[in-house]
Amino acid sequence: MNGICWPDDDFRLKEDELLAKALHGSLKLEPPPWNRNVNRNGNIHHPIPFPHSTSFRICAGCNNVIGHGRVLRCMGAVWHPECLKCRSCNLPIYDYEFLLSGNYAYHKSCYKQNHHPRCDVCHHFIRTDAGGFVEYKVHPFWAQKYCPYHERDGTPRCCSCDRFEPREIQYAALNDGRKLCLECLDSAIMDTTECQPLYLDIQQFFESLNMKLEQKIPLLLVERQALNEAIVGESHGHHYLPETRGLCLSEEQTISTVWQPRIGMGNRVPNMRTEPYKLTRHCEVTAILILYGLPRLLTGSILSHEMMHAWLRLKGYPTLRHDVEEGICQVVAHMWLTSAIASVSRQGKRPPFEKKLAEFFKHQIESDTSPVYGNGFRAGNRAVLKYGLQKTLYHIRSTGSFPN
Repeated sequence: MNGICWPDDDFRLKEDELLAKALHGSLKLEPPPWNRNVNRNGNIHHPIPFPHSTSFRICAGCNNVIGHGRVLRCMGAVWHPECLKCRSCNLPIYDYEFLLSGNYAYHKSCYKQNHHPRCDVCHHFIRTDAGGFVEYKVHPFWAQKYCPYHERDGTPRCCSCDRFEPREIQYAALNDGRKLCLECLDSAIMDTTECQPLYLDIQQFFESLNMKLEQKIPLLLVERQALNEAIVGESHGHHYLPETRGLCLSEEQTISTVWQPRIGMGNRVPNMRTEPYKLTRHCEVTAILILYGLPRLLTGSILSHEMMHAWLRLKGYPTLRHDVEEGICQVVAHMWLTSAIASVSRQGKRPPFEKKLAEFFKHQIESDTSPVYGNGFRAGNRAVLKYGLQKTLYHIRSTGSFPN
């Protein structure tokens, strides 16, 4: 809304001329600090000092009669100069540059303090570009607002929830270079022994789907380097993610597994212990490897995915197209997360963040844009919703594809 302050004086013949000049001048002002993602109610204005009034009006600020003296006409009303106050600090605006937002006036500095977006990472006002617009990035799930250059300046992200590390909070540093935010750290599974109850829970989940695994498959939590080395030695499997966080092994290998890491000084894990574990081939699957240090629900979704790979191999499914196998594994991981969210809601004992985190992991699966994992999941999920899991699996075994 445009609002320019005018005097209510005896020179009404000059009003049109003054208005035209004021409007013309306002067009030359520097543009307000607006983001393209924010509405544009604010416009910069300059109250102009004018001669004294000789008529009687009611001040819109104090509701008293304005007698002789200076008077401002602004926003369709008249004001004592001292009654036109900033909505934020409640101090008179007088003749200084100000902004209008809706029906309220602000000092320019007050408006910036209250309305100009701040970065959730560095907490500075987000910079304006050459056109006077504020451009920033927003995380698609967490709505974390940040300066675009944080994507290039080395600011760490949590390896679990993908949020940037704010300046005043130090994320936990894992030994393999990953960072973990403190909320994700609260439920992180740090070693192979600690993961066993979750493994049992997921085995029971598979039984509830009538997909019991008879063979006992070793589960090992490992560092990033050990997982990458295992991928090199694995002839079977599909790996399309930017970073692999789980693996279903079919080959005999010696794996370095994680035992009893502890968070040390400065949120580091200095005294982590690893031990070699010799895998022997007794069936089509020798072990399931999961990256250590991830929250319980993310670990569970990865484990569900890899257990589905194991189930397909142990049940003698033929070699499947990559998007079909990865797609049905993602469907099962998504189903487990849905079950876990319901369990967290029923128990009411877990931190509220954990449920939100599970919803984020589901969102990641649902919004994945990759042809293998993303398109594969969506095709598999449509089939399961339409025909059910068992009929979909029967069709996959018979045809190597999802039913239409």
